[in-house]
Amino acid sequence: MAFWSNNFSEDTSIRDPKRKFRFIVKLNALQQDGGQLWYAKTANKPSFTIAAAEHKYLNHTFYYPGSVTWNDVVITLVDPVDPDATATLAGIVQQAGYKPPTTANDLTTMSKATAANALGAVTVEQIAGDGTVLETWTLWNSFITDLKFGDLEYGGDDLTELSVTLKYDWAQLEVTSEKGSDLKEAEKKFFAVNS
Repeated sequence: MAFWSNNFSEDTSIRDPKRKFRFIVKLNALQQDGGQLWYAKTANKPSFTIAAAEHKYLNHTFYYPGSVTWNDVVITLVDPVDPDATATLAGIVQQAGYKPPTTANDLTTMSKATAANALGAVTVEQIAGDGTVLETWTLWNSFITDLKFGDLEYGGDDLTELSVTLKYDWAQLEVTSEKGSDLKEAEKKFFAVNS
């Protein structure tokens, strides 16, 4: 039966469906609060697009699956004073190798290794009402491609927000359950790298 057609007071094994507002974003590059971004306001879950190759033969068109491209993840953050999210993210970009040129001999540039290392592991966790983790998305080799520090306005009283766009090679999904062993191994690690 569907979750909305059961009587929750009679069956304590019934669980709520996944809710949009129950999530945690973690950046391993941040030392405070174990990397947990308590000031994260929104986050995209990873998604991908499968290209389709087209082949025409006489009066027919046939399609074949092609390469998989993972889409960017955008995270919106509120900018607290302590920790200062603006300074932290700007520092991550500098650690990735970006430095404004001061002389003609300043030849420092970014590399994928330094950019991914500066950001560290990025995870997006969806949690249940009791705080248990339902699913964990891990972004592999992620780095910042777009960083917006928000807008200022005399007529507004909203909190200042930052927008961070992340590009990554692929994402790994790990699903957990109360029953644990009842889940098939393939369901536990979707898009997992075999180790």
